[in-house]
Amino acid sequence: MKIILISFLFLFTTFFYSQTKVLSWNIENFGNSKSEIQLNFIANTIKDYDIITIQEVVAGYGGAQSVTKLVEILNLKGFKWDYKISNPTSSSAYKTERYAFIWKTNKAKLKGNAWLEKKYHLEIDREPYFATFEINKKNITLVNYHAITQNKQPETEIKFFKFLPLEYAKLNLVFIGDFNCPESHTVFNPLKKLGYTSVFQNQKTTLKQKCQTNNCLASEFDNIFYKTGSINYINSGIIPFYTKFNFLKEARKISDHIPIWFEFSIK
Repeated sequence: MKIILISFLFLFTTFFYSQTKVLSWNIENFGNSKSEIQLNFIANTIKDYDIITIQEVVAGYGGAQSVTKLVEILNLKGFKWDYKISNPTSSSAYKTERYAFIWKTNKAKLKGNAWLEKKYHLEIDREPYFATFEINKKNITLVNYHAITQNKQPETEIKFFKFLPLEYAKLNLVFIGDFNCPESHTVFNPLKKLGYTSVFQNQKTTLKQKCQTNNCLASEFDNIFYKTGSINYINSGIIPFYTKFNFLKEARKISDHIPIWFEFSIK
């Protein structure tokens, strides 16, 4: 009986620690516009996840500083966190920004340096930010991305994503962020043919200006694409943080997007 109990505890512990929760959030205009109260709200929203990917960090003064302050707040909440912030994206025709990765050091370890995509930086306006993490002695590379807005036709740059799995053939890529485009768009078909699938289907992730009969979400923009041969899907969901506010206008001061999350293990 004792041996059975020990074996069960070992299997349970192994299963528990092999699971990872990644959260992605386009936090609108993430910089000096966020007060300490708002940063605390953001920290409380994301603190139960293991790796955080953030889009729309302000490129100028205030963006990197706000990420640093957010991590300082997270470090007061029971776990040790580390982070990386990208250089400003190389966009000249559109709005340049930064990306950020934040992670619990007991759940993931950054392997080498994070980097902005180099080969397709001219074709992809805000080139994605890559980071490889070691989780339970297995590696995964998150590709953090914020597309140009829908009226600028993000499919014209997303179409280059089909080349990235070949460009980084030795890496276990997971594409994550704000695509400003629903996963049902044909531009994702080449990725799907390569064995990738989206975590979310028919899931709206942006906030309307005003709720209509408790319907507050507008567009299917944020998503996560992973290779089914490399990743085990466990669970996923959204965080409707706006329900904690009396008025949608107040919630939109945090962001016009909601966080999405994905729980997985690496095969």
